[in-house]
Amino acid sequence: MVKVRRRGLLLVLAMVALPAGAAVDLGQFVRKDEFNEIKISPSGEYYAATVPLENGTALTLFRRADLKGIGGFRPRRDAHVNGFEWVSDDRVLISIAEKFGMLDQPQPTGEIYTLDALGGRPDLLVGFRVQGNGAGTRIQPKKVEDVAAFLIDGLPGDDRNAVIAVWPLMGDEPFTRAERLDVQSGRRTTLARAPVRRASFVTDSGGEVRLAYGADVDNASKLYYREAAGTEWRLVNDQNASKRIEVPLGFSADNRLAYLQVRGADAGTDRIVAWDPASDTRTTVLHHPVADPLSIIHRHGTSIPVGAQVMDGRHRNLFFDDASPEARQYRSLEAAFPDQSVRITSSTRDGALLLVRVWSGSSPGDFYLFDVAQKKVEHVVSSGSWIDPDKAASVEPITFKARDGLAIHGYLTRPRGASGARPMVLMPHGGPFGIFDGWQYDRDAQLLAAAGYTVMQVNYRGSGNYGWAFQTAGARQWGGAMQDDLTDATRWAIAQGHAEASRICIYGASYGGYAALMGVAKEPSLYRCAAGYVGVYDLPMMQRQDGRKRRSLGNWSRDWVGEDMAALAAVSPTRLADRIKVPVFLAAGGEDEIAPVEHTRMMEAALKKAGVPVESLYYDTEGHGFYTEPHQREYYTRLLAFLSRHLGGDTAK
Repeated sequence: MVKVRRRGLLLVLAMVALPAGAAVDLGQFVRKDEFNEIKISPSGEYYAATVPLENGTALTLFRRADLKGIGGFRPRRDAHVNGFEWVSDDRVLISIAEKFGMLDQPQPTGEIYTLDALGGRPDLLVGFRVQGNGAGTRIQPKKVEDVAAFLIDGLPGDDRNAVIAVWPLMGDEPFTRAERLDVQSGRRTTLARAPVRRASFVTDSGGEVRLAYGADVDNASKLYYREAAGTEWRLVNDQNASKRIEVPLGFSADNRLAYLQVRGADAGTDRIVAWDPASDTRTTVLHHPVADPLSIIHRHGTSIPVGAQVMDGRHRNLFFDDASPEARQYRSLEAAFPDQSVRITSSTRDGALLLVRVWSGSSPGDFYLFDVAQKKVEHVVSSGSWIDPDKAASVEPITFKARDGLAIHGYLTRPRGASGARPMVLMPHGGPFGIFDGWQYDRDAQLLAAAGYTVMQVNYRGSGNYGWAFQTAGARQWGGAMQDDLTDATRWAIAQGHAEASRICIYGASYGGYAALMGVAKEPSLYRCAAGYVGVYDLPMMQRQDGRKRRSLGNWSRDWVGEDMAALAAVSPTRLADRIKVPVFLAAGGEDEIAPVEHTRMMEAALKKAGVPVESLYYDTEGHGFYTEPHQREYYTRLLAFLSRHLGGDTAK
């Protein structure tokens, strides 16, 4: 049964919000969202939604008329419904990913399930766990082989088939193929074989596979095109030669043009171009001077790109043609939800009903149904109905100049109604490359603001969203210019009157944990304390671990982090503990495969040897970020107590 909370209940909950200065109630911050993503079926009869659980993500189906649950799919432990698409009026295709820890990036398993809204059990169609029908029958529609598969095109208008990319699991750098998948029987037919390793494919508006893009072990991107099924692939772009990356997005309605997202051609942000294969000409159709295209907007019910959402502090929806029906619809929705971000997640086949997600820095989001003809908006569900956006901390975009003049962007999260200099927590994000903090409800930032702190998040060089030149400016800058950006951000916040100079701590997870410990080693007088959560602290050890996994990852790590072991050791916090003069709090999970617990144990031992006050928290059964609510409560209780001792903010209830 799906439980749906209405806005009326939200107003009741708002009346019991904690008064300012009270101990922080962790419940609203560790509680899982009710929904992550929701999509309406092509007929408009059903919704499908992903639901976060303690150690996974499930899919649930419910009727639009009465919001009554009619079925669902719960994958095994530590597995997540990572994507889903309606491929007919009553059938959903589901892709699965695994992650071991709340902060871990989900790793797709390549399994594709189907689920029928009219009843029946979830059926595994493709993947390494597919089993045959047994030796007693010759009817074996599903191939039993070690492959991973990913949806390319749900083929709107074809209720029986979809197009998928299939990756053989033999070898680390496979040549892939495009196949037609019968979504009822699981039968597969090869449509194309990739001309490059690790390729994905793009279909035209008729469902024909026309573009392939991938990379060999050198990680240089290559794009190929073919005129029609059965014709030869021809190379369109080689990053080694052109010094740019071109990622295909889709085709125009008449298939004359292919839309490509282009990065690296100059020092600016990514642009979307219309490429004419006949003349080999590229015409820019969308470009924002500050931010890259973040997500593509398609014509309702099709795979035809018509625009993109970008995030320049807040989200903006841009279109190839400002007079298009999609542009006018978005403008109408933006007017209905001022000062919030808006995205259409799905629509009915006829475009009469649109499912719309609305969110902001102070709200995790709500889903609304928009009736196009009646211009009527109806609330469907909330992601976190217990959160009152009017009482949550305010989130403000910021921009400042680094010491070398580079523009750096980020966010300040302040307790509601607060102003002036306050105790501050600098919270660098993980990754680091290509990841970035955005305009969204950040639970850690909101938790710290509830304890009385201003929180600063910084998209230092190396972060995504601001162009290829900005991202590559962070290459081999662990402990260097990336760290200097955080230092410059802290000093800027002090100079602007946002932070009390004597009460600032630095706290982060994963790479953010590295940056926190490196920050107090490099600037021992700037911060009062540091906290590192599931961090990496010894770069030579990290490089050895990456190199053993697969060749392309080893090459990437050498290119982006570095290969001079002496230089990496010189910017490893484990080797710099004697420079750290402030208290440190560390936390890690024993099953962490991204930042193995050995990093934290080495860091703790080095700090103790140097006489630095250090506290630690370990859970042997947790991975890259703690999953279980009791463990999260203990972690945040310890973190708030640690920060309170050094900055003076509130502790947990």
